[in-house]
Amino acid sequence: MTQHLNQQQGGVMLAERNARQERTVLEERVARILEIARAGGADAAEVAVSRSEGLAVSVRHGEVETVEQTRDQGFGITVYWGRRKGSASTSDSSVEAVEATVAKAMNIARFTAEDPAAGLADAELMPRGPLPELDLYHPWDIDVAKAAELARACEAAALGFDERMTNSDGASTTSGRSCRAYGNSHGFIGSELATRHGLSVAVIAGRDSGMQRDYAFTVDRAAAGLEAAEDVGRRAGERTVARLGARPVPTARMPVLFSHDVAAGLLGHFVTAISGGSLYRRASFLLDSLGQQIFPERVQIEELPHLPRALGSAAFDSDGVATRRKSLVEGGVLSSYLLSAYSARRLGLVTTANAGGVHNLRISDDGLDLPALMARLGRGLLVTELMGQGVNGVTGDYSRGAAGFWVENGEISHPVQEVTVAGNLKDMFRNLDAIGSDIERPGNIVCGSLLIDGMTISGS
Repeated sequence: MTQHLNQQQGGVMLAERNARQERTVLEERVARILEIARAGGADAAEVAVSRSEGLAVSVRHGEVETVEQTRDQGFGITVYWGRRKGSASTSDSSVEAVEATVAKAMNIARFTAEDPAAGLADAELMPRGPLPELDLYHPWDIDVAKAAELARACEAAALGFDERMTNSDGASTTSGRSCRAYGNSHGFIGSELATRHGLSVAVIAGRDSGMQRDYAFTVDRAAAGLEAAEDVGRRAGERTVARLGARPVPTARMPVLFSHDVAAGLLGHFVTAISGGSLYRRASFLLDSLGQQIFPERVQIEELPHLPRALGSAAFDSDGVATRRKSLVEGGVLSSYLLSAYSARRLGLVTTANAGGVHNLRISDDGLDLPALMARLGRGLLVTELMGQGVNGVTGDYSRGAAGFWVENGEISHPVQEVTVAGNLKDMFRNLDAIGSDIERPGNIVCGSLLIDGMTISGS
């Protein structure tokens, strides 16, 4: 046992040493590409380089179905001639390939119309000094045999949860690591190492027309942060069996409780609506809403990009702009958009360091766990799964297929399927009656269950 642990620790140390070397190599390549672009006559340039490798092993009924080992790299090169922009990419790191890619980007820029919003983010917005240590890199010394063993244990726990379990859609163990580097002709070059590991399973209970399917997963930057395989499997089994006997409910206007599993998706629609691309295209239901009341007064929403080991953490965005903690909603009022350098210029504003997306969105909660939320719900629908794409980002109209549980007197009565929940996102945000503290798994958008009053449930 001691020998095995020493071998495992040695493998991790070697991976970390190799990763540091790889990081240095990528930064040197970014610097070299920028030199080539400058020598080619570009007024400005930026380079994004990424390299990743991973392992994914899936099993079904205890037998290995697939083994995927990946190793990818890519170089994205953008050059500017004044306000003309040209971009090209390659996966070949040779000097000849890079020079050819830079030449292609320069040629594209020659024939591109001038865009007043094009160009690098302002130099003063780049990170200064050492980048914050975000603790994102935790390599996992795992091979195919060990990955398959974990997936088998997860699947076995799910199938063995109840005698009504009848089939498996498979279980998977995944492990990946990546390095990204970015640099531009302002002189900034930065890089970040990151890992992401996971375990998931999907199973089926019941027979014929009464079959139900559900799943469970765990994900973390570090393998030590993953739930035990058996716990993930049992949770999948429990969720699946709980859905047996599902039926529609009558059409009604009722409060709806979105479980934490699906609630993050509602905040995802909010993120899209306040993102620069939607705003300058005038394709957002929150157009011109800065400074307006969007949520109830008690609601606070923050972006926390420097949380250690979090899945959305980053020291700089895709424009090389230093990320920072900021409030998006204060007292229910929209206090900030999410902007890249380009979208900010289109809107006459300043970038918010959100090129590439949001970094660790967190919403305040009302200190209520799921039982307390169901007690507050009283009678209505608890949604645990959403289906379809019935969301209009321009008008905010919302209509999704749903499954979950009917709640009576604050207690689960029976499972529900074949219903639709509908409303308008503006009204849904304003009618946010309660925010749960029942956060169970990490993600880039983190929130508990959301109780929304006055939605239409269309059923039988």
